[in-house]
Amino acid sequence: MDLISPYYLPDPAQRLAARYADVGVRSLRVDASGGRSIVEALPGQVNGYNVARAWRAQGYRGCWVFALGTNDTADVSVGSAVGLTGRINEMMSVAHGEPVMWVNTRTELSGGPWSEANEHAWDSALHQALARYPNMRIFDWAALAQPAWFLSDGIHYNSVGCAARARAIANALARAFPRHGRSHRQVVM
Repeated sequence: MDLISPYYLPDPAQRLAARYADVGVRSLRVDASGGRSIVEALPGQVNGYNVARAWRAQGYRGCWVFALGTNDTADVSVGSAVGLTGRINEMMSVAHGEPVMWVNTRTELSGGPWSEANEHAWDSALHQALARYPNMRIFDWAALAQPAWFLSDGIHYNSVGCAARARAIANALARAFPRHGRSHRQVVM
């Protein structure tokens, strides 16, 4: 949500849509919501799986970019019945073999449901999923994110971090799925 927000990114050229256009994306659909999880939903919101499923039912076909997982690790750590692998499998089932770039996760927290240890578990589950999904690439955002880009909560990004994240995601998409074919690297930076 913060990558498309004029509050975090007052300059439209720094927002996700402009960054995607810079790398040649001609058609873009975004559905971002704060606190989104693949399975659970906050009051008045729709979970990630149901958003993607609705897009598919409406005829969407193309490349998917999933930036989900941070809240999923927290949900699993507090006792959700759906584990990490099950969540990944749900989202990948919606893609039906189409290209998927999944943005991995990072926080700056040492404890609690959103701890970096839980985020590492999510990222490990994503890496394991690569063996099952040849259409999937992982953008290693966790390797690029800088501590100075985080807000004081250790989870969300400040404006500088949002601008860097939008630019990095678009560039990673261009590397993961270049105009003619796919990257042979399953993890892109």
